[in-house]
Amino acid sequence: MVLIMIGSICSAQKQVEHQQQVWYAYFNTIQFDTTWSLTSEFQERRFINPSAQHQFIIRAQVRRKLGAGWAVSAGMCIFYHRSNDPESDNDLTVPEFRPHIEFNHKQKIHFLRLEHRYKVEARFFHNTNTTLTDLEEGYTYTTMRIRYQLQLAYPLVKFNDAQTLSLKAGDEILLNAGKKIVKNVFDQNRWFVGLNMAFSPSFSVEVGYLNWFQEQSSGTDYYNRDILRLTLYQVIQ
Repeated sequence: MVLIMIGSICSAQKQVEHQQQVWYAYFNTIQFDTTWSLTSEFQERRFINPSAQHQFIIRAQVRRKLGAGWAVSAGMCIFYHRSNDPESDNDLTVPEFRPHIEFNHKQKIHFLRLEHRYKVEARFFHNTNTTLTDLEEGYTYTTMRIRYQLQLAYPLVKFNDAQTLSLKAGDEILLNAGKKIVKNVFDQNRWFVGLNMAFSPSFSVEVGYLNWFQEQSSGTDYYNRDILRLTLYQVIQ
């Protein structure tokens, strides 16, 4: 379904801009008990050529396990946006607040682990002047975004009970909803493939490739980004 949608979008597009990025991420989970946990996340997203910051992200959420593989989370994310053009002389950083709620479902099929994520987030951007050179007072609600992600993990090498090398792959589609959305109901699609090395139950490192295909507000122009993603995961119990 996702591939059919993307194919129809690509056939109607007028312009696709290709870019390269690298994402550095750190995830920290504090496990309070078998039911409740707190996850914090920090991400630095940068253009590669030329080198320039694109986004910096801070996210925190509280999660509660519901049973039968289900969990619910709620939290807040702060985005700091720079220009989508790495060669731009505009050094304005625009903050954005994103409260969200999500439901996760995990299931195992033999050695394969499947994870489904259903997420809804509201987007509030800091006001700017018309020339996008200075911030102005206050925030404005822009849109509600609906996200669905399917991810799988398959163990390639199990060194012992605590150390495993796994192949991970996934796809996520994001849709916009709201009165201000006219031409870009489809927001973006992301697919990912990578390797995750778990050194212990509380620490793992992941490296992979992510493709970020994003529609602009015009509804006819797109970004197609090739991204190297490096991630550290830590669990504190």
